[in-house]
Amino acid sequence: MTVQAPLRYTRAWDYDLRIRLRLWQRALVDLGSELRQRPIVLIGGLVVLVYILVAIFAEQITIHDPSRGSLLLRFDPPAWEGGRWEYPLGADDQGRDLLTRIIFGSRVSLAVGILSVGISILVGLVLGAVSGYYRGWLDSFLSRFADLLLAFPFLIFAIGVMAFLGPGFVNLVMALAFKGWVEFFRLVRGEVMAERTKEYVEAARVAGMSHNSIMAFEILPNIVHSVFVLGTLRLGYMIIMEASLSFLGLGVQPPTPAWGSMVSSGRDYLLTAWWVSTFPGVAILILVVAINIFGEGLRDILDPRLKVE
Repeated sequence: MTVQAPLRYTRAWDYDLRIRLRLWQRALVDLGSELRQRPIVLIGGLVVLVYILVAIFAEQITIHDPSRGSLLLRFDPPAWEGGRWEYPLGADDQGRDLLTRIIFGSRVSLAVGILSVGISILVGLVLGAVSGYYRGWLDSFLSRFADLLLAFPFLIFAIGVMAFLGPGFVNLVMALAFKGWVEFFRLVRGEVMAERTKEYVEAARVAGMSHNSIMAFEILPNIVHSVFVLGTLRLGYMIIMEASLSFLGLGVQPPTPAWGSMVSSGRDYLLTAWWVSTFPGVAILILVVAINIFGEGLRDILDPRLKVE
């Protein structure tokens, strides 16, 4: 009598690369169609895209050095108030072109925001998946540690970490990510706990899939939209945190242009040179509002629980 070997899970059959690419392509087409039906969300996404392109091609679209100025141009007003058209938004207290510094400052804000959110997603995704799937003592420990971090206000916590580490770009990213992973951990943990009891996960176990494969290839594709939406919304918050710390002198240090430090340097001249603080603040406002509009729109589009049948 011949004993038949148990059926094994065949990844090459169930997860054919061409099928996955076709599914992603269809998802992108559906997303584009949904965005066209929501012009406000589409405009928000286009504004964010413009900021990213400006930050990438800053050298190609500017003619001035963001770190060098002339005292002869100190507090030169915007062009429409009698200033030079070579300095359309005016100059700061050291005679540096304000528009150039705003453009280069977008690099700092976007880089800090994207890196801190990316690290937070990676850490929160891994710890949340492991904690929600395996439970036990590790889940209890991570959950209590996350609750402890949530007890501290984000800005106060970041100020304390920056005071300990010292100012700088790398330390700023580390300070924001050190607490930023908690929101993603709680989201992923809850989603994994809800998904691990469903029938398709039980079917994958019966088919012989390992626990890591179930988390990576079965559960993760069903929760990635929630993580992506939360990451988009947290990006705007991280940019505000970066600007706040730079405003307090704990972020990126001069002469590197950063929006928060630019607002701080012009606060003493609001009555005589209002543009020094106003335009960097407007740049922060427009970017964060655009990110929030785009993130809220993505949540409405990607979350099936918010869709009306």
